Amino acid sequence: MKYRIFALVSLVALVGCAGYAKSVNRQAGIVPVRNFDATRYLGKWYELGRIENRFERGMTDTTAQYSLNRDGTIRVVNAGYDPAKGKVREAIGKAKFVETKDVGALKVSFFPPFYGGYDIVALDEDYQWAIVVGPNPNKYFWVLSRQSKLTQSLKKRALRAARDLHVDASKILWVSQQKARP
Repeated sequence: MKYRIFALVSLVALVGCAGYAKSVNRQAGIVPVRNFDATRYLGKWYELGRIENRFERGMTDTTAQYSLNRDGTIRVVNAGYDPAKGKVREAIGKAKFVETKDVGALKVSFFPPFYGGYDIVALDEDYQWAIVVGPNPNKYFWVLSRQSKLTQSLKKRALRAARDLHVDASKILWVSQQKARP
């Protein structure tokens, strides 16, 4: 009898985890961009601003490189310089579309089968900068640019997006890009 109860509880937990791995919750008010073109989004992006998080803590010169996988998913290579260790750290993951491919709503995994939300909430019409948030923008907020230098106009746009999402703008860390890497 104890075995059956244990098996049932284990099955329920496993199904719950599988469901969590496939879904991505989004905080109210987050609206991903429409008319998104993944092909134009591919390539290298410099992270110019973020809310500090455990997986990038203390890092500078952070970048994200996106390329298309054969199966239609997007390969994600995040890299940054860790001054405490004196070296570049890199994480490789995979992104999948949550909705249709023309909506900037993706989920990203660096540890399958677990995915986190990746919503592009603002995007330059020429794909030169983007504002990206996770399920909770007060914990996951990024300012990406094709250029390694933060312009005042992009900073103002990022602060406006933060305000619109009720993000505490004082938590945004403006990332140094002094060690330009190819």
